[in-house]
Formats: sequence, structure tokens, C-alpha cells
Amino acid sequence: MSPRKINPYLGDEEIQTPEKLEFEKLLQQYDYAFKRGEIVRGSIIALESNGALVDIGAKTAAFLPNKEVASPYATAQSVVKPGEDFDFYILFEEDEDGQLTLSLRRVQTAQNWNTLEELMNNDTVVHCKVTAVVKGGLLVDVMGLRGFIPSSHLRVRQQLEELVGNELPAKIINLDRQRNNIILSHRKMMAEQMAEQRKDLFSKLHEGALVQGEVVRLTDFGAFVDLGGVDGLLPLSQMSWRWVEHPSDILSIGDKIQVEVIGIDHEKQRVSLSIKGQHADPWNEVTKELGMGDEVEGTITRMKHFGAFVEVYPGVEALLPSKDIGEYEHRNNVKLDVGQTIKTYIIKFSPDERRISLSFHAPATANAE
Repeated sequence: MSPRKINPYLGDEEIQTPEKLEFEKLLQQYDYAFKRGEIVRGSIIALESNGALVDIGAKTAAFLPNKEVASPYATAQSVVKPGEDFDFYILFEEDEDGQLTLSLRRVQTAQNWNTLEELMNNDTVVHCKVTAVVKGGLLVDVMGLRGFIPSSHLRVRQQLEELVGNELPAKIINLDRQRNNIILSHRKMMAEQMAEQRKDLFSKLHEGALVQGEVVRLTDFGAFVDLGGVDGLLPLSQMSWRWVEHPSDILSIGDKIQVEVIGIDHEKQRVSLSIKGQHADPWNEVTKELGMGDEVEGTITRMKHFGAFVEVYPGVEALLPSKDIGEYEHRNNVKLDVGQTIKTYIIKFSPDERRISLSFHAPATANAE
């Protein structure tokens, strides 16, 4: 006999055929009460201007708004296609038309939190996009989530405003899902990268090597030059055979220069550099051009209480005593200063000692003392 079931609406018995049983089974599936916050599997069935329709097995196709696709700036047309299956988060239960509202973004957000946690535990570099400059650092987008890089964790040469819209590699140093807080460090990533570069560079460096570098910092005592992961020190005394008052007189940050390695401290990972060592010592050349008793024309480079230094040959300075300066200024009613060109006589010539003395008066004899 065929199964029978009482129909409460008709008040009598009716015969249940296999077809009716199958139909009731399908109806029972649609009677499932979908709840807000559940994750359901669904298939994209159509795209609309404001979102997409999704079949999740409910009585009515559910709706995926554009703002719940991947990010607030994406559209369904740019992310999903009809026929594709995804996991969806039920954002709102049925409305008056029986339609559920879904979110793809929330499922992906949860998955991205899990991925970021794994990346942090593995100390992996992540690439984030700088979205804004704020007080204390940068706001960044990392896998669709908002992160923050404090100023103290940045190692960049550009102005922070120039970074907006660009990608920046960093490492995650703190992750708090409950507070929606992601802190990253660009400096940590750079420090580790530079440590590897330093290790590689130090294995190749040797005294006497000529290397290309970029000036990254100027101080009163010299300049720091980036050799490709290692900052070497170029002392003021090694910049030129000429007198240099301050590094900024001949160098600027960003200059690309060739330097000679004159010292390496592997233990402290320090490198000493030189520019002037690449050029001939002018004191070895001056004997070919000048001698005792010669009249020379030179430029005053420095004024001291005991006299003036005068460049009489490129890179060679001679001393004109203050007594001679005072007599000359009084006799000619002038004031000597840096940058002026004057004619004098060599009254003492000792290139081996790197000393030359000058006077406005010709020596009584041209013989060297």
C-alpha cells in the first residue's frame, strides 16, 4: 500500500506518491532557518549593478552588495562571476521579501586574519600599501585590513607623504584580532635585510678596493656613505688634499661617489673610506713646480690668529705669518680675507715636512735653508 498522511488543512487522508515525497523533502530543505553570522556555501547566479544574486539553497536568491564583495571600493563585476562558488557570511536575515544579505568580504577578512597570524609566526615579510600619513606614522592596507607602521619603525629616505599609494615591505610585530589592531615594522625588515647584505659585503671587501657608494649623512667630522647595505665613514681629512671646512662644502646627500676602502673592522663591522687616496699626493708634485725664493700667486683659504693659509699649488697650503699680514694691510690700507688672491715669496720650502712659509718680501738668498 502507498503511504498515507493526514492533511490537517483538508481534514482527510491523501495518498503520498514517491513524487510528492520528493517534493516535500525539497520543501523541508528550504524550511531551514538561516541565521545571521553563519557561514554558508553559495553559487553566483547573476550580476547586477549594485551587487550579485547568490543561490545558497534558500527560498529566494540571496543578495551580495558591492560593498561586501572584497573591499569597500570593489564591485561584484570585478571580483566574482556567475557559476563560481564561495563561502559567504550571512550579514542580515530575511527581509520582508524573504531575501538574505550576504558578505564575501567578512569571510575573506577572517581568512586573512588567519593568514596574517601565520605570516607573523613565521616572521615572513608582507607587502602593504600606504594609504595615509597620520600622527606618529603611516596607515597601510595589508590583505584588505588596516595596519599601522609607527614612525620609529620606518627606515625610508623619502618624505612620508611621497609614500602614499606605494607598496612598502614590512614585518608584523603585533596582531590583535579582537581590537582590530595590526602593527608592522619596516625598520625590522630592513635591518634584517641589511644584516644579510653586510655579511655578504664584508666577505668581499678588502683594503684598497674601489667601490661605488651613495652619501646618506653628513656630520661635522665626515660623511657616511652607503656601500650597498653597509654605511662606511669618509672622514673629513680623507675627502680632499685641499682644506675642507665642512663635508657640505664638497658633498651633498644623495651624491654617488667612488671611494677607496682604507680600513675594515670585521668585529665592529666598520669601514673607513677615502677619496683623496685615489689621487696623487700634491706634496710629491709641488717640488716640480715651486722652489725656495719663488714668487707665487695663491688664494687665501683660512685666516687664523697666527697667520693665513694660502693655497699656492692645488692641494698645497703655505703659511703667511700674521706679522707680514699686519704690515701689508697697514701699508696698503686693505683688509685681507678668505678668497682673496695675493702674490708672495717662498721664504721656507720643506715639502718633506709638508711646510712652506711665505712673505711679502723676497728672501735675501734663494738657497734653501
